[in-house]
Amino acid sequence: MSESDSAELKVAFRTLGCKVNRVESESIAAELLGRGVSIAEETEADVVVINTCTVTAEADAKARKAVRHAVRLPRGPLVVVTGCLAAVDAEAVRSLGARVVVEPDKTQVAARVAQHLALAKPTSPTVRAGSAAFRTRVSIKIQDGCDNFCTYCIVPHARGVPRGEPLAAVVAEVDLLVTAGVTEVILTGINLGRYRDPASGADLADLIRAVAATGVSRLRLSSIEPPDLTPRLLAALAETPSACHQLHVPLQSGSDAVLSAMGRAYTTSRYRELVLAAREALPGLTLTTDIIAGFPTETAQHHAETLAFVEEIGFSKLHVFRYSVRPGTPAAELVQLEPSVRAERAVHLRELGERQRSAFLDAHVGTLTEVLVETVDGDTATGTTRDYVRVSIVGTRLARGEVTCAEVIGVDGGLLLAR
Repeated sequence: MSESDSAELKVAFRTLGCKVNRVESESIAAELLGRGVSIAEETEADVVVINTCTVTAEADAKARKAVRHAVRLPRGPLVVVTGCLAAVDAEAVRSLGARVVVEPDKTQVAARVAQHLALAKPTSPTVRAGSAAFRTRVSIKIQDGCDNFCTYCIVPHARGVPRGEPLAAVVAEVDLLVTAGVTEVILTGINLGRYRDPASGADLADLIRAVAATGVSRLRLSSIEPPDLTPRLLAALAETPSACHQLHVPLQSGSDAVLSAMGRAYTTSRYRELVLAAREALPGLTLTTDIIAGFPTETAQHHAETLAFVEEIGFSKLHVFRYSVRPGTPAAELVQLEPSVRAERAVHLRELGERQRSAFLDAHVGTLTEVLVETVDGDTATGTTRDYVRVSIVGTRLARGEVTCAEVIGVDGGLLLAR
């Protein structure tokens, strides 16, 4: 296949799992776009890239299913598998088909695809903004790896030790995005609070200030572990006008006994103190969280404690996960709760989360809110607020990427209605 054929070549992406995987897939796609390929559906692709997750046994099963599906496609594409499952069980993935190529190192995926398709080298970088291929709000991966070793989690084995991207490289990428018209940048990582510049040792607070200096209008953190809500980090956010006062701070359980069994590095008392400090430092702070329902050691009393603690803290959104066994983790060796018990407790948490979400959304009605427009369909625009809520604005002509102030007039499910 000659380099002149590259304009006809198509690559498809299937991304499973976390937001970091999505960002990594977008970066791979951007590099391949710079080499002249087009992004297509799997049925039309010459190469299918599958970015896998291995956080649970269920995630492994979904990843294997995705690979088998790609292998059976009529066009017979090369199937390049990367991500966490590829990192922890490469041989099992490789055995799924003769056309399966395993590349655990995501930085090498584009090169592997380019080699197979005989692509020319890119003439200029492709910015992940301003086209239908990528989002208006752009996430940048600044950190990878984790060494928390929570007892339910395989990620430290799949992702390795914490390590940060060079601060100068992150700032340079944000500069490109701002020049391209991007309004919001989301700093993303596996354990964001462990960010360190490999050369200088600069931390996340330093990076926030450096990124803000680019002039980006909005700056958001994807997620931050409770122990990393330090006074230094809160001060950096408070002193940065572009920083959105919205934080995702995983709780996982509202029971101290369960938190200890999970290997989490805080108690409910400490979590409460950190949240109070964050709310004092960042007026109007919106707080979202993750909860695991039905961890093996969780009793009915522990579950009740979790419900009470969630009620007390008051989140704008709960992400509830039924505990799922991940072979290779300490928690997998414990006596497991019945699936029906896990499911029932997840329902209780979701119902509480829905009540808190409804109250949070209803409080917006009658207020003015800043909206970043992401999609436009006639005289209806949809976008995201600074406190991370989807909004539909009707009856006005707006452009994708525009920032506007809208009056919230109602709520439709999880969507704010505005004019």
